[in-house]
Amino acid sequence: MSSLRNAINRRAHKERAQPSSRKKFGLLEKHKDYVVRAKAFHKKEETLRKLNEKAVFRNLDEFYFQMIRTRTVDGVHKPESQANKYAQEELMLMKTQDIGCILQKLQSERKKIEKLTAVLHSVDNHPSNRHIYYARIGKKLENYSHKLQKAELLLLLVISLILLKGRQLLLTGN
Repeated sequence: MSSLRNAINRRAHKERAQPSSRKKFGLLEKHKDYVVRAKAFHKKEETLRKLNEKAVFRNLDEFYFQMIRTRTVDGVHKPESQANKYAQEELMLMKTQDIGCILQKLQSERKKIEKLTAVLHSVDNHPSNRHIYYARIGKKLENYSHKLQKAELLLLLVISLILLKGRQLLLTGN
C-alpha cells in the first residue's frame, strides 16, 4: 500500500512572501538563496584560511630569480620592460635565421610542387571528362605552372608575415 500512497500528488510547500509592510526592505531572502550565499561565504573563508596557513609556514630563505626581475608598484608585481631585450647583432642574427627558415620551407614546397607536376604530366596523357577552368579575362588556363608560381609566392608571403608578426610580438614582450 505504500506504493499507492506515494503515487498521490501532494501540494508543494511554498515559502511565504514578503509582507507588504516590509516591502521597503527589499526582497525576502528564501532558504535556497541563503544556502547559496552561505556556501559562497564558507568557500571564501576556507580560501582565506588556506592562504593564511601558507603565509605562516612559508620559507623565509626561499628565493626565485623572478624576485629580482620584478618590482612591486602599489602591491602589484610589474615585470621589467622587454622592449630592448636584444642587441642589434642578435636581432640581425635572428632575421637571417628567419630568412633561412623561409628559404628552407620554400625549397621543400618547391619539391612538393615538382612531385605534383610530375604526377600531373602522367595524368595529362589520358583524356579527361573534367571541367575546363577559365581565367577572369576568359582565356583558357592550359598551363598550370603559372598557377603554381602564384601559389609559391603566396606561400612565401604568408610564411614571412607569420614570422614577422612573431618577431614583433617577441620584441614588444606581449
